[in-house]
Amino acid sequence: MFDDFFIRALIAGIGVAIVVGPLGCFVIWRRLSYFGDTLSHSALLGVTLAYAFSFNIALSVFIISGIVAILLLSLQKRTKLAGDSLLGLLAHSTLAIGLVLIGFLSSIRFDLMGLLFGDILAVTTKDILIVWLGGSVILGILFFIWKSLFAATVNYDLAAAENMKPDVSNFIFTLLLAGVIALSIKMIGALLITGLLLIPAAMARSLSNSPIQMVVLSILGGILSVLIGLFASLEFNTASGPSIIVVALILFILSLIPYRRNTALQKRTQFDI
Repeated sequence: MFDDFFIRALIAGIGVAIVVGPLGCFVIWRRLSYFGDTLSHSALLGVTLAYAFSFNIALSVFIISGIVAILLLSLQKRTKLAGDSLLGLLAHSTLAIGLVLIGFLSSIRFDLMGLLFGDILAVTTKDILIVWLGGSVILGILFFIWKSLFAATVNYDLAAAENMKPDVSNFIFTLLLAGVIALSIKMIGALLITGLLLIPAAMARSLSNSPIQMVVLSILGGILSVLIGLFASLEFNTASGPSIIVVALILFILSLIPYRRNTALQKRTQFDI
């Protein structure tokens, strides 16, 4: 029989996997992998400020990630720099500021490795409630904007012509990404959350023939990564967060095997976004 801490880790991990699955698909479709990486790097600054001012970590990370997302959208309209240049600037700047602030908090003790790489085995019942309730809100909002967001993903101009307000859906989507990073930073860590966001979705992309199928396979891939990763972490005494990401990577590699054998069939059936 497993200990309570392991059961809590499984419940929290499954909750995170269900939430990141659909969002990860949109990140793949919209080619926003570096954007997610930028938000995850800024999460460290949010955690540092939360410790400095005795603030809730998840809320602080959400606020900082949201500010970074808004700042990025604003800079894209006000400067001539390319989007990837702005992403790199914000990602490394916020990460550096967070690390510098940590140096000033010598009187406060906290686990830096746990923040960077996660410690899902240390989740509490309160963390589980935050993950599942917050995740339900995120999925509910995503369901509400799904049509306009997907239309903007396929063809932005057509979505604007149909008065679907693609700018609004894009802005809400960035806030949802900030929210999912805030929810999962304790479980997966600031540096690895992008991996759980991208790798199961990339695996599903190789196996799916429709957007809905890709979302379902992405969720299943994330859940399977969490389950196998946690059992492997318990068995081999490895870090839980990296173990989950390694399992997701293995599943992605395995997903490429039938793809290469049936390339002609995949080209005829696989959807293109």
